[in-house]
Amino acid sequence: TFLAKGSANLDKLKDLCNEGKEHPSTLFQLYTQAVLDITYFEENQLVDEDFPEESALQKLKELLSVLSEPEDLVRECGIKEPITILGAELLECLYWRKGALLYMYCHTAKERSEWLQENIATFKKCLNDGVQYLMKMLSFRCPLQLDEDISLQDKDTARLLSEGIFSDTHLLAMMYSGEMCYWGLKHCGEGKQESLESIDPVSSGDLGGRSQSISLDFQETGRNMLTKYVAVCEGPLNGQGWNTTTAKQMLRYFVKS
Repeated sequence: TFLAKGSANLDKLKDLCNEGKEHPSTLFQLYTQAVLDITYFEENQLVDEDFPEESALQKLKELLSVLSEPEDLVRECGIKEPITILGAELLECLYWRKGALLYMYCHTAKERSEWLQENIATFKKCLNDGVQYLMKMLSFRCPLQLDEDISLQDKDTARLLSEGIFSDTHLLAMMYSGEMCYWGLKHCGEGKQESLESIDPVSSGDLGGRSQSISLDFQETGRNMLTKYVAVCEGPLNGQGWNTTTAKQMLRYFVKS
């Protein structure tokens, strides 16, 4: 189980710290993996319980905060670029998990009409932060620059890499981002807003405790994400089982709005 894996990584981390011989990057990576495993178990519990209305938001904040800790710890050690210690894949995992968690929460919350009416600012904040986490996840690896010197036998693979799509998760992140922007436009009206109120009155930052002042333009961001998603699914991934029907419906909504 993920709890057992997380616990094993923490034990290993403790032993390595006691020995004092291991490179710091190895210790940070072990800790990050433990965080990912343990929070995954807790996330699944939240999903299984259908995000209980009375307690889900607080639990959500706690999980997002924990998922932000590895990056925060690295920065506290004076390292400006966490990617040099954690690597792109682990950072992608952390941001994917934060974005996907908010996606799942919003997917459930949008069906609670009474809650939505009373908490529209909170809902918008969740969408805004979720999309930004996913956009950050998509930014860690630079798209492959294709030139005449690169001879990739598979032209479709080459195009995917040139679009910055290195896995199914990258593609899902595009779809999730587009969908959250669609919910934002549909339920919250205009995508732009001067300032986003914090969900937590104690904190002036985002759900994970980090300051995020950028308010997204849901319409433009959603349209860009879904246009790219459809182009890739109907291009290099055509026939691979990726459905574009919903994405196209949302794109039509973005165009009409």
